[in-house]
Amino acid sequence: MADTKKYSKKILRYPGKFLWRVLKGFRRNQGLLLSGGVAYNSLLSLIPMLALILIGLSQFIEQEKLLEIIITELELIVPGHAEKIAEEVAAFLEYRQYVGIIGIGVMLFFSSMAFSMLENAMSVIFYHRIKIHRRHFIISAIIPYIYMILMGVGIVIVTIISGVLDAIEAETFTILGKSLGFEGISRIGLYLVGVAGLILMLTSLYLVMPVGHITVRHALLGGITAAILWEITRHVLVWYFAKLSLVNIIYGSFATAVVVLLSIEVASIILLLGAQVIAEFERATEELVELEQQADSWE
Repeated sequence: MADTKKYSKKILRYPGKFLWRVLKGFRRNQGLLLSGGVAYNSLLSLIPMLALILIGLSQFIEQEKLLEIIITELELIVPGHAEKIAEEVAAFLEYRQYVGIIGIGVMLFFSSMAFSMLENAMSVIFYHRIKIHRRHFIISAIIPYIYMILMGVGIVIVTIISGVLDAIEAETFTILGKSLGFEGISRIGLYLVGVAGLILMLTSLYLVMPVGHITVRHALLGGITAAILWEITRHVLVWYFAKLSLVNIIYGSFATAVVVLLSIEVASIILLLGAQVIAEFERATEELVELEQQADSWE
């Protein structure tokens, strides 16, 4: 740990130089192209993945409540269009009895595409690790479905928290003859829970998707930074598409798909830039270690 701190200080002594190195590495790795691939596959995965999760959870939890939670959480990823996506998922669920084994298999395949593409993108950014570590293809095939299960568990947890917050919001108490309540606590609480879930998801992606080992400290720092950047960007995107964008005029009925795709691509750029920061920090540390070893060998 001491060595890591020592190298961190040396690398971050010139933050502008390190940032330039990160941007050059991102360009060298075709980061924008990778982000586009991740965004496209995420768009393909979004509805079938949500549909599968809701099919499973609706056996235990009321479907309307699940859709309400999905809309709240989707607003953190595709701002302004969460309700339309939820409507598509709800429309599919009305015909779920007609989906056979083959249909479920196709949905499972499309649901995994986003995670598979993200893993491939991470392998490009962390190419220096591929020379040392390789992941078995079975593990790569299982990872997307583990994430889907964890997302389902997350939705259950959020649903429980939502019920608790609704109960608290309904309570009132009297102080000096004035009735006071907790109006709005449910909305604020769900937002904070959603942000916390987003940070945990991003942190886990930095931990799991690249081959090899990333320290929890670096992954958590990357997850928090990416979440903050995305929250800022999300509000900018909402303002831009509401006030300045001509996307509805240009694309017409395709506008929703285009806006969702652009939103996911911006999120993918932030996610992969965070990965590039971690990768460049690792490579810079390795270079400093090699220089020290060479200096010691000359002595």
